[in-house]
Amino acid sequence: MAKFEIIMPKMGESIIEATITKWLKNPGDSVEEDDALAEIATDKVDSEIPSPVEGKLIEQFFNEGDVVPVGKVIAVVEIEGDDEETESADSSESEVVAEQKAADIEDEIKSVASPEEKSKGLVDGDYSTASRFYSPLVKSIAKEENISLSELEQISGSGKDNRVNKNDILEYLKNRSEGKTQKPAATSPQAVSYSAPKIEAPKVSAGMGDEIVEMDRMRKLIADHMVMSKQVSPHVTSFIEVDVTNIVIWRNKVKDAFLKKEGQKITFTPIFIEAAAKTLRDFPNVNASVDGTKIIRRKNINVGMATALPNGNLIVPVIKNADELNMVGMAKRVNDLAGRARTNKLDPDEIQGGTFTITNFGSFDSLTGTPIINQPQVAILGLGAIKKRPVVLETPQGDVIAIRHIMMLSLAYDHRIVDGALGGMYLRQLRNTLEAFDVNTSL
Repeated sequence: MAKFEIIMPKMGESIIEATITKWLKNPGDSVEEDDALAEIATDKVDSEIPSPVEGKLIEQFFNEGDVVPVGKVIAVVEIEGDDEETESADSSESEVVAEQKAADIEDEIKSVASPEEKSKGLVDGDYSTASRFYSPLVKSIAKEENISLSELEQISGSGKDNRVNKNDILEYLKNRSEGKTQKPAATSPQAVSYSAPKIEAPKVSAGMGDEIVEMDRMRKLIADHMVMSKQVSPHVTSFIEVDVTNIVIWRNKVKDAFLKKEGQKITFTPIFIEAAAKTLRDFPNVNASVDGTKIIRRKNINVGMATALPNGNLIVPVIKNADELNMVGMAKRVNDLAGRARTNKLDPDEIQGGTFTITNFGSFDSLTGTPIINQPQVAILGLGAIKKRPVVLETPQGDVIAIRHIMMLSLAYDHRIVDGALGGMYLRQLRNTLEAFDVNTSL
């Protein structure tokens, strides 16, 4: 009998590891071709690893909850063939590169002590702008010991490419406790170094009859990401009202023809995303990130759209180069991403690389909201519900009261680099663009 190796697949250019969340087959089980062997998770995307061959699963090398590098062998299936023959699930050049990358971080991945530590390391968004790779264990230790990213970056690593391993950070902590290390110097004479007080959540006890529900993996990721964002960015939110009557009239006029021609619906969302993306061209500091005292103005405008899932969780697929799409292309892209997000069929790369995010409060009939910035971005736009309201219109014959379709936009932004003036100017230009929408626009 021959042995066939099942490896952790390469699921995207930026994905170097994944977590095995559940084994669907156990050693000794018969396996049909395309049978799912395991469920895996990368960031917020869950997927399955199918077996490319028929046989019997004879060995597993990792447990549920283990973080496994791309290209690493996770299991072996016994198949018909010569005893000496050992095959691999994928021998393409890309997988060879992936295996080499996996070997570089293998010793650090193996040092992860427990699923709890892995979880803390993986969800800690403070390391998204790090200049080098940090293993989940190193990040977990840094978090437990209140080591900031700037302090961690100062530690000399003994691993490949100056990577910090477990021994490096433990040695650093030992020296720090003995007073042999110094905190990183301030980045400028004007910079002030201080230690923020540690904030702990209040103790909560359950009463008789209360229901206790453990957060699932995605909800834990969302919770940690939201808390981190509020700690990192000083949030400010500005609001503006927009008369979208022309947009409502246009959509009502074209929606049936669009459905007949394209086979899908056109909603308000692609209209707002297109306008928001094109407006960002004139406000590069709103389409940016912050790295210490540096402002990174993003070349591409990649708009994430927050999408509610059937289980109550949230995911943010990203529309790459959104400012380059026309209305038809935008509508198709929005429908495609939203549909596959709700059925858990997104690729990992499709939730990466966002530079600006839009969330639609109006889909749940909310007038407005104060969204939390999706780090490492510096702004997020909230769309409120469209409501008919009596408003005062200025006409050549004088002011009149008319029934118009009104909505409210809210822009939450990072006050480190976006001031009220800049946030207000972005909202005002976006409003002017939406209100000037031509009802005769053709698709």
